Amino acid sequence: MYPDVSLFIDGAWTKAAAGRTIPVLNPATGEPVGTVAHAERSDLDRALEAADKGFRAWRKVSAFDRSKLMRKAANLLRDRVEAIAPLMTLEQGKPLAEAKGEILAAADTIDWFAEEARRAYGRVIPARAEGIYQLVVKEPVGPVAAFTPWNFPINQIVRKLSGALAAGCSIIVKAPEETPASPAELIRAFVDAGVPAGTVNLVYGVPAEISEYLIPHPVIRKVSFTGSTVIGKQLAALAGAHMKRVTMELGGHAPTIIFDDADVDLASRLVAAAKLRNAGQVCVSPTRFLVQEKVYGDFVGKFTRAVAATRVGDGMESGTQMGPLANSRRIAAMETLIGDALNRGANLETGGHRIGNKGNFFEPTVLTQVPQDARIMNEEPFGPVAVIAPFSTFDEVVTEANRLPYGLAAYAYTRSAKTANAIAASVETGMMSINHHGLALPEVPFGGVKDSGYGSEGGSEAIEAYLVGKFVSQAGL
Repeated sequence: MYPDVSLFIDGAWTKAAAGRTIPVLNPATGEPVGTVAHAERSDLDRALEAADKGFRAWRKVSAFDRSKLMRKAANLLRDRVEAIAPLMTLEQGKPLAEAKGEILAAADTIDWFAEEARRAYGRVIPARAEGIYQLVVKEPVGPVAAFTPWNFPINQIVRKLSGALAAGCSIIVKAPEETPASPAELIRAFVDAGVPAGTVNLVYGVPAEISEYLIPHPVIRKVSFTGSTVIGKQLAALAGAHMKRVTMELGGHAPTIIFDDADVDLASRLVAAAKLRNAGQVCVSPTRFLVQEKVYGDFVGKFTRAVAATRVGDGMESGTQMGPLANSRRIAAMETLIGDALNRGANLETGGHRIGNKGNFFEPTVLTQVPQDARIMNEEPFGPVAVIAPFSTFDEVVTEANRLPYGLAAYAYTRSAKTANAIAASVETGMMSINHHGLALPEVPFGGVKDSGYGSEGGSEAIEAYLVGKFVSQAGL
């Protein structure tokens, strides 16, 4: 059922030149399910040559025709959702329903960018003298190198891929080795829709080796990365040394603020579901729950019951609400962060342990009374662990929300329009959702501030990163 995944270079599926492969493990069992081709420098050279050629061809395709091809790819992805979703669950672990949702959301993202391709307008600037035209023309920046993680194998790629293609750029996607099959099916949809050879290329291998070779290469003109802040800073510095445009979508530690006038039933239900989506392996996952003292006990009780009732199991099994963590490294990280918090005096309300000894299953966990110097209060947990702390005043919670260098996402619950406006204005974040979870739609901006990166991968802003504004001033003869 699970394929041995190949590279895609210059319009052809191909094994690595050296024949090397990397095993792919099922996180629910720990057993291998297939392999993925391991690209080396000769493969990257072929991909770079193809991307250069593909860019020269694709940039000449009209925005109207690019849009039509992209919409065809989106429809192919929708048609194939029942075949692709099991591959994603086998390699990443998320429940089958979440995998299907990710694929369908990716198709919507492609459609959004397909329409943006037809609306990448320039402008006319009024001239100071008669007979002069001053134009701003939008042109594609050039071949793109995109680097994506394993937590959303398709959706982390589709924003970069769709933005690049909509603008007229070619792209080399360095997809995650741990979850390679579903990204390959995303690429296949574009190939079958008719994208010209060389326009889209797909490689896997050692992340550091690939990034250190692609980013400085003169063919590459734009870099887009999603991943940790530590790695993002290294790649941004490398790109800066070579004057490459960069979009960085990095880590977060999202404060979730529950004011004492909030609907606690609604808040506890929504944030529990959001916390455990994809087993908490989400960059915008709510992590630090800051609850005003008057409703603190009520919220802790209701939230903990909702979390404890979650059914954990193999994502392929009906009724599973949370699958395994994607790899064994996340198990070790959860145990380390929880152990540190407990040693510093935190209370364990539920969970806290690995489930069984087969696969990467972990109990949904709630910690309370976690001291501020605990690692989990300062490091992104990226797993099914929630930390809950009380607060007294508005100023106190704003100080805590802004204490960390992260600024990707934040959430708040209140019945007061005045409080909602004030908290939205006060929290240093790229995105904020109040009284619901409304992030990551194709038509809205997606990106952070501070150490959470810069640039947007959603909304009308997203395509701008792949375009260059060229000024043309012309006088009549």
